[in-house]
Amino acid sequence: MNKNIVVAIDGYSSCGKSTLAKALAKKLHFIYIDSGAMYRAVTLYFLRNQTDLNNHDLIIDALEHIDLNFHSRDYQSHILLNGEEVSEEIRQMPVSDNVSKIASIKEVRQAMVKQQQKMGKTKNMVMDGRDIGTVVFPDAQVKLFMTADPKIRAERRFKELSEKGEEVSLEEIFENIARRDYIDTTREESPLVRAKDAIILDNTNLSEEEQLAFAMEQLTPFLDKI
Repeated sequence: MNKNIVVAIDGYSSCGKSTLAKALAKKLHFIYIDSGAMYRAVTLYFLRNQTDLNNHDLIIDALEHIDLNFHSRDYQSHILLNGEEVSEEIRQMPVSDNVSKIASIKEVRQAMVKQQQKMGKTKNMVMDGRDIGTVVFPDAQVKLFMTADPKIRAERRFKELSEKGEEVSLEEIFENIARRDYIDTTREESPLVRAKDAIILDNTNLSEEEQLAFAMEQLTPFLDKI
């Protein structure tokens, strides 16, 4: 087999990156890695243990006590934090309100990037996040950069949380998205930027089927290598 294929999907929060990544992985029979879930799990650990984000030594110590593992059911990625299934809890607002801040910490990003690169060495995979095409896999064969109107992103997130029974206002979600965008794009360590060779996918007015078709079109030249 030729060198394994890596599809890197970056973009803003609540743009549907994971939805597209899961669909691609299922269609291509690739491994799906949700890098955002990794940062969310670290955030959950820090919140639970009230880790002082201003204390470098405590951050390093906390990271040494975090063991992350993925398992898959029906192409749905589930994450384990020190053996505990936390896939639902990491999507709740307390984590959402803090994940960008914690993900901007240099030591956190270095630890996660190291794990992500190790995962991509031997498998055909789809990975989504903020710096996959720029830092984690700068040589990825296919890079997509996803964006959408902030209002649409907030409405999608509101619907998702409401369906899970979580009580949160649309205004609160909109403010959360705006704050995360600012932190993600201005942080010093691995900021969210579009890789020069990344293809922009604005899915403001696209259905899930339409964006999957667009992504598959970009992948076509590489399918004979799989």
